[in-house]
Amino acid sequence: MATAPGLPRVPKSKPSLPSHYYEGFLEKKGPKDRDYKKFWAGLQGLTIFLYNSNREPQYVEKVDLSNFLALTDEPPKGSCTKDPGTHFCLSLEGQEIRFKVDSLESREMWKGFIMTVVELKVPSNLTLLPGHKYMMAEALTKEKDRRAQEKPSCFLNVSRVEAQLLLEKYPDCGNMILRPGSDRSGGFSITTLQTLNGAEVVRHYKVKRESLGYVIDVEEPVSCCSLHDVVNYFVSSTKGALVPFYPDEDYEKVLGFVEANQENGENTWTVPKPPAPWVPGTSHPLGPSLSGGEAQQIQQLPGPGKPPWLPTPLPPVPAQDENYIIPISDEPTTQYVNEDEMAQLCRLKAPALPQRLLAAPKAKKPGKPLPRVPPVPNKTKTEPRGLCGPRKAAPGSSQPKVPFGLSISTDITEELERKLQQRRANLEK
Repeated sequence: MATAPGLPRVPKSKPSLPSHYYEGFLEKKGPKDRDYKKFWAGLQGLTIFLYNSNREPQYVEKVDLSNFLALTDEPPKGSCTKDPGTHFCLSLEGQEIRFKVDSLESREMWKGFIMTVVELKVPSNLTLLPGHKYMMAEALTKEKDRRAQEKPSCFLNVSRVEAQLLLEKYPDCGNMILRPGSDRSGGFSITTLQTLNGAEVVRHYKVKRESLGYVIDVEEPVSCCSLHDVVNYFVSSTKGALVPFYPDEDYEKVLGFVEANQENGENTWTVPKPPAPWVPGTSHPLGPSLSGGEAQQIQQLPGPGKPPWLPTPLPPVPAQDENYIIPISDEPTTQYVNEDEMAQLCRLKAPALPQRLLAAPKAKKPGKPLPRVPPVPNKTKTEPRGLCGPRKAAPGSSQPKVPFGLSISTDITEELERKLQQRRANLEK
């Protein structure tokens, strides 16, 4: 029966290298670095990704350009006053990072692409070729498209009522939320909460999507390239009175649980007492089968007894001899037809051997009797008839005739006995 062919093997897909606006070798020296370290760098969005080589898809470090302040040409310290054209300094909020490249052209390219993605325009004060400016214009288009699709951190997928409740419940996290529009047209809305004469005032603003960006629907419509620009417009127009909403992630620092009070039957919040510190070398209260590292990891868990997720120790192995063999089953017994005759023949042919070397046959279990085979009837071969009928023997030919019932082996035995008697008679003469 023919079997269906197996599925063809699909080769494993190798991780593809990320696409960058510009990439090349960079030597970086941070505030805590003693010397420059060489990386393969790539600019994507507002981030410079640093790799160990140009074949690795996973970066090892990155530089965020969202807090960009300035970009200057700075010669290395201790060198001559003339700038060799291979160093530049990137100033961010709270730190300065120095970079080193191979040539002046490479430095101008890096500076041009960084200024393009930060200021969203191709710089005109750099020494660039027309081809370089064209590459930066393409990167500018990609960056604008990326920012148009990227949503700011104050965007929350909530309704109008939910946005208002969040602003009222968490006033310290901000007073402006960007959310999806209520009309389901693909637009957005901005909900704000401010206090006027002791009363809370909630406002909702509509942001329409257009082919070139977004439009804030007010008396004098304002066009923006991205949602980030929409948020920045509200912040700058109100002189910082509106603050984007950034929810905090609060975590509990104390372990507690709800427990029923036996006296009054009410549920109360219970904080368990921490266990006593465990001293290595002594029995741990959570179980003797724990090692030191495991016990230290779970010593903060409340309650006595052994946790259910810990493995159960195996029972001890019983003491056994070195040559101990576990019996599997009895050997199969085999019984031969001429077993007794072979044993007698071995005794007759070795009379000179001591009796201790002749091992008696082992008593074996009687096996199953062999099935009787029905006798095969003796059929004479019939010669095929030819064209002239059956073949007849020639008149002068003689054929040996064997009497019926007399075997050939009997004739051979009698002939050997006769020859043996003649040889003995000759020797006696």
